[in-house]
Amino acid sequence: MKQDGVAEASISVREAEVLAAVGEHLTNAEIATRLFISIRTVESHVSSLLRKFGASDRRALSLLAAQRSRDPAPSGDTSRRVAPLPSPLTSFVGRTSERAELAAALSGPRLVTAVGPGGVGKTRLALAVAADVSGRFADGVWYADLVPVSDPLMVASAVAGAIGLGEQQGRSTEDTVLAWAADRQALFVLDNCEHLLDGVALLVERLLARSPGLVVLATSRARLLLPFERVVPVAGMSVPVGDDAEGGDATTLFEERAAAAGFPVTAADRSRIARICRGLDGVPLAIELAAARLPSLGVDGLEAGLADRLQLLTGARRVDSRHSSLRSMLDWSYALLDEQAQAVLRRAAVFAGPFRAEDAAAVAGWAPVAVRDIGVHLAALADHSLLVPTTASDGTRYRVLEAVRQYGAELLEDTGELVECRARHLRWSGEAGAALLADTAVEAVGWRTTFDRLADELRATLAWFAPRPEHRQVAYEGKGLLAALCHRRGLSREAQWRYEQAAALAPDDARAAVALHMAAGAAEAQLAGEEAVRLRRAAAAAALRADEPERAARELAQAAELMNRGPGTFAHPASPDVVRALLDEARRHAGGDLVAQARLATAEAFVVPETDPGAAQAGERALELARRAGDRLAESAALDRLTTVQLAGGEARAALASALRRIELLAPVALDADAGFELSDAHIMAVESAIAAGDLREARRVAERVRDLPLHREVGHVAVARLLTVALLDGHWDGVVAAGERFREGWERAGRPRVPTLRRAAHAVATVHGLRGEDDSRATWMSIFNALEPLCRPLHDKNPRAFFDALVLLHLDQPDEALRLLAVPPDEIHGWYQGIWRPWYGALWVEAAVLADQPAAAERASTVRPAIGDNPVAAAIVDRAAALAAGDRAGVLAAARALEAAGCRYQWARSLVLAGGAERARGESALRVMGATLV
Repeated sequence: MKQDGVAEASISVREAEVLAAVGEHLTNAEIATRLFISIRTVESHVSSLLRKFGASDRRALSLLAAQRSRDPAPSGDTSRRVAPLPSPLTSFVGRTSERAELAAALSGPRLVTAVGPGGVGKTRLALAVAADVSGRFADGVWYADLVPVSDPLMVASAVAGAIGLGEQQGRSTEDTVLAWAADRQALFVLDNCEHLLDGVALLVERLLARSPGLVVLATSRARLLLPFERVVPVAGMSVPVGDDAEGGDATTLFEERAAAAGFPVTAADRSRIARICRGLDGVPLAIELAAARLPSLGVDGLEAGLADRLQLLTGARRVDSRHSSLRSMLDWSYALLDEQAQAVLRRAAVFAGPFRAEDAAAVAGWAPVAVRDIGVHLAALADHSLLVPTTASDGTRYRVLEAVRQYGAELLEDTGELVECRARHLRWSGEAGAALLADTAVEAVGWRTTFDRLADELRATLAWFAPRPEHRQVAYEGKGLLAALCHRRGLSREAQWRYEQAAALAPDDARAAVALHMAAGAAEAQLAGEEAVRLRRAAAAAALRADEPERAARELAQAAELMNRGPGTFAHPASPDVVRALLDEARRHAGGDLVAQARLATAEAFVVPETDPGAAQAGERALELARRAGDRLAESAALDRLTTVQLAGGEARAALASALRRIELLAPVALDADAGFELSDAHIMAVESAIAAGDLREARRVAERVRDLPLHREVGHVAVARLLTVALLDGHWDGVVAAGERFREGWERAGRPRVPTLRRAAHAVATVHGLRGEDDSRATWMSIFNALEPLCRPLHDKNPRAFFDALVLLHLDQPDEALRLLAVPPDEIHGWYQGIWRPWYGALWVEAAVLADQPAAAERASTVRPAIGDNPVAAAIVDRAAALAAGDRAGVLAAARALEAAGCRYQWARSLVLAGGAERARGESALRVMGATLV
């Protein structure tokens, strides 16, 4: 759809719902209530919509929503979807033949590179062609600007960010992009590749090898040198031949830009304008710069100035004539500036992205520049088309065009200002980063927006300082700062990498050990077990070199602990011999260090199976040592061991108390990499324990906190997984369906990883559709459930799966089928993971027997009590089953009241239906509101 020249952006189902609500002028709080999501999530979607549509504010989004409602795209018509391409500030002029040639090239080879010198218009041409051919690509057109990227290793991250992919636990960013693109029909536009040729070529080759439906359009000053690359040269715009004043795209561009600047070109001047354009070889940027000068200099001034400058540069060091033309235009424009404006222009070249006037003051504000005049100079440079002003939420920002940036960087070297300017840029970005790190409101959209802008600056400036030995100390400090910020943004993989870089730059082994310790924590936050162990071994080695054996003992003990505590984070099971060797080495170095002793005790406690009679004692010993050591993270780890032991033993309330204690313990702990795994795991285990205890209100409260944790910001499927399960159980089924879309979108963007702990979330969504009689949707979600199954442990969740499927069968009045699924007696279900669902399973085990008229049903009701523990929901379902078996209607209604008090809306309504009589209609009405099918 296009209206008023605005292309329809590619948006998700959830974003479409938010956009429609914005069109109704609802507040964020009202939207959150309607869609069963948090206000923060609404804010995130609104920000995404503003960016994708290039809208300036919420009012503009409302107008777009109204347009969509008047002219909706046909159902299922994905061919019309156009991805969020940048919105040019000026019109696209001419280039008809080049546009057609480039579009035609994209129908053949799957890598097309538009090659030409700086300022020739490659980006504008590529964007225009991408919009032209978008209908060919069912999965849209995706644009990544590589200008801010200073490291070839960050190319995949830039592409992932353009697609909207966050970091994914357990996989590299490149793997995430490759997985996302594998089965898609999409066009990737990779803009400004020339400074990252090796990194771009490597990623493109892997992408195209694994993604048969993918096409890449690159722009670069040089080709990528791949054997399957089709190169389309981009030359200057056409210029009239000889004395002909008519025709030619270059003169049309000049006239349009001159008119926009308030100086329309007269017919008498057209031949002179044509000569000027010819002298500039039709280079669009040079022409735009010249047109911007027309109001102040007139045609006479342009001709005189350009004639002198072009003659002066004949035979200059630029080999490419068009590049010489642009250089001459820039030199001439630069010469017309006063001394202060010249300094501001060249010093602004160090900024990687758009910057504010106060930012420029901090970086460029030294002699001969007066700080108070920075804003005036920036506005003047924008008037002369040397800077591009943009409107942002925090006011006007200025962007340096890439050709101007490179020009300014050369001038910084020529004037001897490069080191000073870089140092000021590093100091400014470092101070801004430190202030952001001190800001605890990491959940806020503003925090994330600030990080996203600042991170490019830090990455760029550190890429300049890191290779220079004389700047090793500041590079080390900067890498550590960037790593800490990345972790808080939810970019754990980059955080790990930056900490490793900091370790390599550290001035001594002691500080290298600290950096490697943080890198290991970031790896654990990604559930990358092998990486975490590697880094902890490296940290231990550095600590020993620094004569800090106690620190080495802690690292080795934590490595051994993870192998048994988080086996799901390893591609291959850890060998008991390896764990034993790590513990033996840790003991040799621990000495009397209490934290090391606590970590050793915790690792040893995880060696003991949770069903072993000595497991609780081992956990208590570890907990006591951790408390004596005063280490909150060690205490949290010991409490986790106790939680699993308690869940395995059916002590769900005690397990919940332990998990909640972990959350309290970690509340004052900074959101740094070494705490990331503990913080996430504590919340998740609290949800699991609350489910086991039947405390649905507490389960929902903590599940919503899991959803909103900054660590889960970029992984929507991880964020909402526990909430989906809780919402099935407490009857908030509309919320299940809505959050399920976020789960599916996040999981697909992550490359559909096999994560066994997420299977219950997919099963929960499938179960809701089954209870609603939506068989096709249920089948879709069961396919996702099956795709999440681990290849090495296919039956790890056999009994929880039986519970979910039996829930649907009992609702559909098929108790005999449910009974066949629930074949294992509850007292034979062991282990903490299975123990979470033992009470719920046991309740349906009894109900199925009663409704199937099994002779032993009454006996089941009496024997299942130990298995359900103190779970009030499971107890009420068993009471209801026993009352049904005895024909006790009052007992069924008493169970209904208990279920209502426990916040289990579905089972409450089901109880009213089973009770019959006057209450049946009330129960059926409640079920209809939930969308349940009635049998």
